[in-house]
Amino acid sequence: MVRRSGRRPGNQDTRASILQAARSCFAEKGYDKASIRSIAAEAGVDPALVHHYFGTKEKLFLAALNAPVNPGELIPQALAGPREQAGERLVRMALSVWDSPAGAAALAVFRSALSNEWTARLLREFVVTQILRRAVTELVADQQEAPMRSALVATQIAGLMVTRYVLRIEPLASAEPALLAAMIGPNVQRFLTEPLSLRSGGTAPGAADEPDRGGR
Repeated sequence: MVRRSGRRPGNQDTRASILQAARSCFAEKGYDKASIRSIAAEAGVDPALVHHYFGTKEKLFLAALNAPVNPGELIPQALAGPREQAGERLVRMALSVWDSPAGAAALAVFRSALSNEWTARLLREFVVTQILRRAVTELVADQQEAPMRSALVATQIAGLMVTRYVLRIEPLASAEPALLAAMIGPNVQRFLTEPLSLRSGGTAPGAADEPDRGGR
């Protein structure tokens, strides 16, 4: 049997090559534009080998980032319940991950992203496509507002992670998770579901044609 030119056999070196190619493609093209076929071409393997080692593009992305958890399993749990309490549940979920054994790995990725542009790109794609998009899409009525709402939610979650786990600012660093969820959750909830309006009297991008649901 003649092996195709330029293709590598399935072995551990091939798996490592696929991961390296995936990190490059995801960082350069983003999660949505990177494809299994383009990653396979970058690694010099058949796309079937990528599926063999990693299954789906989502699983390959998680492996490329060394993600300690799978948001696809956690986000639905956080969203299960009353819509008006989703913000608090999302904060609780984030804290439960960072306070668990997986938190050390998450912190390592986060610290690396602060000083490495390449890792920062991967982490941004992970946060946007795997966490925020999943959470916001389920809760936002006007999907044109989703990017802005996602970014606003990120200010709360990322800010909490930095102050509690990186800078360790007290008393926030040692506060009970339930207390933090109760205090920060309403801000997240506002960015998720309440009307987006600007102090100048204008409306947020994507919200110009939306009826004033707040009665203001």
